[in-house]
Formats: sequence, C-alpha cells, structure tokens
Amino acid sequence: MHDPATQGATVLTTAPTFEQLYLVLPESGDRPAAAVVPADEVPEPYRQLLVHTHHMTVTVEKYYGSPVDVKVLASRRNGNEYARKILLALQDNGKVVQFGLVRINLGVCSEPVRNAIVEGKTPLGRVLIQHDMLRRIEPTAFLRVRLSPTMAEWFGSAPGAETYGRLGVIYTGDRPAVEVLEILAPVSQRE
Repeated sequence: MHDPATQGATVLTTAPTFEQLYLVLPESGDRPAAAVVPADEVPEPYRQLLVHTHHMTVTVEKYYGSPVDVKVLASRRNGNEYARKILLALQDNGKVVQFGLVRINLGVCSEPVRNAIVEGKTPLGRVLIQHDMLRRIEPTAFLRVRLSPTMAEWFGSAPGAETYGRLGVIYTGDRPAVEVLEILAPVSQRE
C-alpha cells in the first residue's frame, strides 16, 4: 500500500562519500582530486578549521574575522531533497574562503527554515543557528584536496594547489538532515 506521508521522502546516509555528494550535482567541471586522510594528518591551520563539531560558517567567520556571504552556484530540488553547491565569501573583501556541496532533507525542517535554505541568501549554518534548529554536527571524513582549475580560480590559487576539506552529517535529533562536503581555500599560518 502506498503511504502518502513517505512520498518524496529523502533518506540521507550517516557517512556520505565524496563520490556520492558530487553525483548530486554532476554537471560541473569543478571537481577536484581528493583523498581521505586521518584527522591527525590534517596540518594546521586546517586542523583548527576542520577537526571539530561546529558549523563551518561560524568557524571561518571567527578565523578570518569577517562575516561570510553565500553564493549559490547550482541547486536542485526533488520533493524534500534539496542540493546545492555554494561558495562562502568574506563580506569585508569578497575573498572566497570555502566551497560546499550539500544535500538536505527539507522534510525535517520547519517551513521558515525550508524557505530560508531554498532562498539561498544566508549560509546554511547561520540559518540553522538563527532558527535554533536542533543540530549536531558530525564530521565523518577529512580530505586532502588538489584543486581543479575552476576551484583554483574561485579561491585565487594555482590549479593543483593543495588544501583540505571534510565530509560530515548535520543531525536534527537522531535523524541525519544534511550531508555536507566542505573544502577550504588554501590558507597559511600567517592569515
């Protein structure tokens, strides 16, 4: 028997992979090369930026001393499943500091949260914090990344430059609500 309550239900994993998330919006040429590395092999300053259970929006804003704006590069919605590819840029100078790819189960979000996410004008972490949406962030893997030419251009770096990122899941209660891939712009200790 067909249950209308489950129609269009989005089922997220508790361990997304780089491959799975890139398949959500596959039509781009920005895909970098990435390899999973243990958390203790993530060098500073990337370790302080990635190896934690906080929203990356808050983390990069604190690190750079500037709020960030979101730029949605691509998005797709299928029922309650919403995916988007984004850049986070510093408000004070426009420098792009992070790339992100997310898949979200909008079915676990209230209408105001759904609307704010789909509108695409506010970083996801800030939306969840502003709406006090119960959340737990769990990194599931850390990545060493070699930038593609497109990604290098966004970051103002050389193609093939090395940086780091993470995969993770954001939970509401015990339910996975968001699968996320976050890749940082190359940084140095001096920034």
